[in-house]
Amino acid sequence: MNDIPRPEHPQPQMEREHWQNLNGEWEFAIDFGKSGVDRRYYDREHLEEKIFVPFCPESELSGIGYKDFMPALWYQKNIGITEEELSGRVLLHFGAVDYECIIYVNGVSCGTHKGGYASFTVDITDELERGENRLTVAVSDDLRSGLQPKGKQSGLFYSHGCDYTRTTGIWQTVWLEFVPESYIKNVRYFPNISDGSVTIQADTCGAGMLTAKAFYKGKLCGESKSEVSSGQTSMLIKLSEIHLWEPGDGKLYDMELQFENDKVKSYFGLREITINGYSVEINGKSVFQRLVLDQGFYPDGIYTAPSDEALIRDIRLSMEAGFNGARLHEKVFEPRFLYHCDQMGYMVWGEMANWGLDLSSYRGYEGFIPEWMEVLQRDFNHPAIIGWCPFNETWDTGRRKQVDGILALTYQVTKACDPTRPCIDTSGNFHVITDIYDVHDYEQDVDKFREHYEKFKNGTGAFRDEHGDRQHYTKGLPMFVSEYGGIKWAPEAKENNAWGYGEGPKSEEEFLERYQGLTDVLLDNPKMFGFCYTQLTDVEQEVNGIYYYNREPKFDTKKLYKINSRKAAIEKQDN
Repeated sequence: MNDIPRPEHPQPQMEREHWQNLNGEWEFAIDFGKSGVDRRYYDREHLEEKIFVPFCPESELSGIGYKDFMPALWYQKNIGITEEELSGRVLLHFGAVDYECIIYVNGVSCGTHKGGYASFTVDITDELERGENRLTVAVSDDLRSGLQPKGKQSGLFYSHGCDYTRTTGIWQTVWLEFVPESYIKNVRYFPNISDGSVTIQADTCGAGMLTAKAFYKGKLCGESKSEVSSGQTSMLIKLSEIHLWEPGDGKLYDMELQFENDKVKSYFGLREITINGYSVEINGKSVFQRLVLDQGFYPDGIYTAPSDEALIRDIRLSMEAGFNGARLHEKVFEPRFLYHCDQMGYMVWGEMANWGLDLSSYRGYEGFIPEWMEVLQRDFNHPAIIGWCPFNETWDTGRRKQVDGILALTYQVTKACDPTRPCIDTSGNFHVITDIYDVHDYEQDVDKFREHYEKFKNGTGAFRDEHGDRQHYTKGLPMFVSEYGGIKWAPEAKENNAWGYGEGPKSEEEFLERYQGLTDVLLDNPKMFGFCYTQLTDVEQEVNGIYYYNREPKFDTKKLYKINSRKAAIEKQDN
């Protein structure tokens, strides 16, 4: 294994020249009794084992491969710091750590974070010394508590159904960044395609002059300056060239930001999303969303892609099968994946890993909303994200119903944090307040599936809603079936070891016939703006993928491409 796995910069929208990737070998210990703080692990010179970060200890790539529950973990690494690097601020970044962690430098606690999916930063400058320093990370995780999001991580020892191997601890890149005393903390881009401009909102540490320059393929297209005195500023850049970000063609502008001595490389896309009747438009154009459900699991890395190339490959595999986007399902995907989506013009819905939360009381909400707001801030600038979906299938807990106010409040918070995108409150069930209505429908019989939406298509009635007693469609809302198909295909596996929807087809021809029949129902409905097929790849025992878990194709993807890519009814009537 390379000394530094996943060596690429983990956050292309905020990239500085002076940074240090801390991936690679760390010392490691499993703390089964959660007694490491009492035993002062943060003062230890060494831990017992070795692990390869950023891979979780459940994964083979970590070098550990331990699959049972681990209530607490400890990580340790020595880092060298020069006198020059101590002249400014030293920021320690974590892509993601599941779930709650404490950061120590030389035995002193420097910060904490709660949340297994959002990125976070700790300023560790004041505890560093010139030369070698000991960095220690304590992690605790209890996904069975009902108080933290777990997504598709199994709450049982074994993977089962549509729950898979767990991820505990560090599972995204860890890196240091060396910044001046005055530096840029965060930027947000607000494109205006009709005006040919972009508004920049920036948060800074310190006061000074902020300069922003926009480039397209190396050519300067506009710039602006603003004096910052209160830690915040807003500026407008009028662009001399207009290049719209489009599905399948991610035209991106490079952005150079300078705040005093701090220099940041960034980018943005000119892209606006509007709702026009039943249509969801990209830059004023109706684009049928041919989505696939992407779980973001890997055989060797679990939650973590083994390489940057693996992230790109997943997008390409999807596009080769005729999809133009994905629901990023029950997981917050890493910024590098979103960066490639931005580049390739691949539309995605951002979703939180809400499964595992008890939403029958506001107590479970405490483990959700702070992290969701961190996600909204981190990923705001990605043009590929065309909508937010904070919850998926908010089932009741025991016999206790979900608190509808939790979903309503989350919708309102999401829209306050990001008024530029539509928000689906909870995909499938149980809707409370939403910009877009969706249902999940795994009916395998094509004729019955067609009957579910025929009256809605013809304007003579409603569509079949499995949860119609708990949620109600508002006439005129954009509508799509955001999970369907899930056709089981595992002819080489024993039936009891393979999980999927319905009875699996007996041949590839039968699969393609069913796939086309189900998909045609949605493409031919002028009141549907998209679909989402379950799913891109198999994941462990779940065999619904159009690719195997190792990303090898199950079927002739050219035939799938032909089925998926033909023009939809809503595109014909709107264009």
